[in-house]
Amino acid sequence: MIYESLLQITLKYLVLNKHHNLKKSFDRKDNKKFLADALTERMEMKKTGILGMGNALTDILTKVDDKFLLEHGLPKGTMQLVSFDKQDEILKGISDYAVSAGGCAANTITAVANLAVETGFIGKIGNDRTGNEFKSDLEKHGVKSFLKIGRNPSGSCVSLITPDGERTFGTYLGSAIELTRDDLSEETFSPYEYFHIEGYLVQNHDLVRKAWELSKKTGTKISIDLASPNVVEDNKEFLEEVLKSGAGIIFANEEEAKAFTGKDSNLAADELSRYADIVVVKLGSKGSIVKRGSEVLKIEIIPVKPVDTTGAGDLFASGFLFGLIKGRTLKESADFGSLLAREVVQIMGTKFSEETWEKIKKTVK
Repeated sequence: MIYESLLQITLKYLVLNKHHNLKKSFDRKDNKKFLADALTERMEMKKTGILGMGNALTDILTKVDDKFLLEHGLPKGTMQLVSFDKQDEILKGISDYAVSAGGCAANTITAVANLAVETGFIGKIGNDRTGNEFKSDLEKHGVKSFLKIGRNPSGSCVSLITPDGERTFGTYLGSAIELTRDDLSEETFSPYEYFHIEGYLVQNHDLVRKAWELSKKTGTKISIDLASPNVVEDNKEFLEEVLKSGAGIIFANEEEAKAFTGKDSNLAADELSRYADIVVVKLGSKGSIVKRGSEVLKIEIIPVKPVDTTGAGDLFASGFLFGLIKGRTLKESADFGSLLAREVVQIMGTKFSEETWEKIKKTVK
């Protein structure tokens, strides 16, 4: 049994430290109950907050026109994986840009942290200035970092924003994709109520399987954002495999939901609900569909003129997860998600000013 292993560790410690009398006491079978009770108490400690895992990418945001995209061979509205040299070529063509810690899961977790929720983030960075800045940015916002150091330079994502607010990504993954199952531990997962993973990671099957196993073992609820229709299509069989073992929440936009189910909006939500307790299908400016069991909500949003749609889905997940953690209703949680998504599309990037955060906190309290 599990407490037998704990007992063996304790006895080993006592022997190494020559506590022979104490060891004799613990050798008595009736004293095993002490360790069993201690372990049970530890396992029953209240879990809270959210642990995220994703590609640790530094966001580099800039405004360009459509001609710039054509010149660099970047299809508008897509995410293209590029080499370090190709990304450097893109950066040489721009002069004014903003930099912050990014990546889907990191965006979600950082926003939740700003709402005074305990958070952590698992990822891999390079041993370089970019990686140090990524770590510092997480910690500045109150996120506990579980970052490992990889061999390659830190990953980064150039977000090219056209006048219509559409964004196109040129992403160099670097050390971010070096994250492996061996970088995960039960101790990291145990304290958290939710584990939120970005869909881009499902390409790393061993890593995701291990994360799923640890979440189940520690009683941590799983939340996944499908992230990209292309990734869903390329990994559909694997996604079905892990989702069949159960998930707490699935977030997907219309394209991702259709890529997985072959169905549109409402029917896609029905299909996805076979795999998760709660399903959220994000409909952009049309709002969202939220389904839990037989409960189905159509969430409307107040339309705004977008400046940059980067992170809208990520921040919706932030507000929604915050609501659930605080014990709010499904409708309230979805409204919180819509609020954060609406606010983030009106700024460049995904980081709000302190003034905006104060306004948001007054709304969600």
